[in-house]
Amino acid sequence: MPKVLEFKLPDLGEGLTEAEIVRWLVEVGDVVAIDQPVVEVETAKAMVEVPCPYGGVVTARFGEEGTELPVGSPLLTVAVGSAEGDLPEDLSDKGTDGAESSGNVLVGYGTGAPAARRRRVRPEAISAAAAPVAEPAPVPVTAPAPAPGPVPAPVSDEASGPVAVVSPLVRRLARQHDLDLRQLTGSGFDGLILRADVESAIRAAANGTAVAPSVPVPVSPPASRPAPASAPVAGERIPLRGVRGAVADKLARSRREIPDATCWVDADATELMAARAAMNGAGGPSAGPKVSVLALLARICTAALARFPELNSMVDLEAREIVRLPAVHLGFAAQTERGLVVPVVRDAQSRNAESIGAEIGRLTEAARTGTLTPAELTGGTFTLNNYGVFGVDGSTPIINHPEAAMLGVGRIVPKPWVHRGELAVRQVVQLSLTFDHRVCDGGTAGGFLRYVADCVEQPALLLRTL
Repeated sequence: MPKVLEFKLPDLGEGLTEAEIVRWLVEVGDVVAIDQPVVEVETAKAMVEVPCPYGGVVTARFGEEGTELPVGSPLLTVAVGSAEGDLPEDLSDKGTDGAESSGNVLVGYGTGAPAARRRRVRPEAISAAAAPVAEPAPVPVTAPAPAPGPVPAPVSDEASGPVAVVSPLVRRLARQHDLDLRQLTGSGFDGLILRADVESAIRAAANGTAVAPSVPVPVSPPASRPAPASAPVAGERIPLRGVRGAVADKLARSRREIPDATCWVDADATELMAARAAMNGAGGPSAGPKVSVLALLARICTAALARFPELNSMVDLEAREIVRLPAVHLGFAAQTERGLVVPVVRDAQSRNAESIGAEIGRLTEAARTGTLTPAELTGGTFTLNNYGVFGVDGSTPIINHPEAAMLGVGRIVPKPWVHRGELAVRQVVQLSLTFDHRVCDGGTAGGFLRYVADCVEQPALLLRTL
């Protein structure tokens, strides 16, 4: 006897609570195999494909491309255990007692099962498979019914109970506009209040068309709450979501929690550039992959962190402790079409400049194509920010929370410089270090930055740590 199983948007990990549908990989009526990717979603961390743990016939999809869904919302329904002949042989042989599900729904890491060819089945097979469902499934987007706008719900004795809201962004939006979420009826699955519900209520309040609740609700005196604006502010409105929203949240949290300070110094990078040219110009047995300036600076950072481990740490607010981390997972800022991302080079302290450069190249290419996994975007302990590629000399970067420091590197340009007692034109770079003043004092931060500058000016100093 066929049955229909509902596949919900799984927990995406890393504290993510929602995702935006970018592209459906299957259609209603397609036959899917266990662990076959069915939808491509964009989270605040990366673009990933979501595999379905069930094998069978897709009977419904929920959400159109561009729709943002909270974790736990239905993605699609799959009819499993169909009659012989309706499904491929590899699917029809599976029972319905758990064999049709793999349980693998971890996003971004894959499930290891090859994707099967999609196969369209006749509509009557889908209808027959969907008929035995005891509980009514949510209305799919393939046949949407006109839904009324959100209206305030009557107040009852349960007004103090939980609110059907999953997304913290929805709660924050309601709080910013002084909306009581308990007075809204959600249009989502099981009455879930979505962002669209809150935005509709905001527009209704601005236009003076909001429906009053059937029972009076105690409110604060009018004088203690500003009246809502009569009309929305003119201008283009760009939602803070996806990568842009994640960056905004993280930077704001860093400013709130971290008492940062910045120190900077100019350094003569002429010898460093000459050493790089010698490495890349070597031939014969000494030849190897090209080494970038960023890779050399990253190697200098790992050597400096070995001398000043205070900056490779984080603060545990609950325990009121500074946690010094044994491994250096070096993040580097990369600007992409989707926004700013910070891929992480794992165990950078055990790599040489060539290995670091190769990993930076791989991660940069993955960032440009949008194929970075959440694991490659999290877990950093120190960040290197090369804003010199934008043609600027200096900056005071914001620390990548929960890290304790970030090194900023400006452009390397010819400037007049006193070299060996004489004025000369040298390749000069400005270095800046923003650090968490809770983990160290200015002496430690200054010592770290001075060591980095010395290695830039005299790359031979790195020979001590080889």
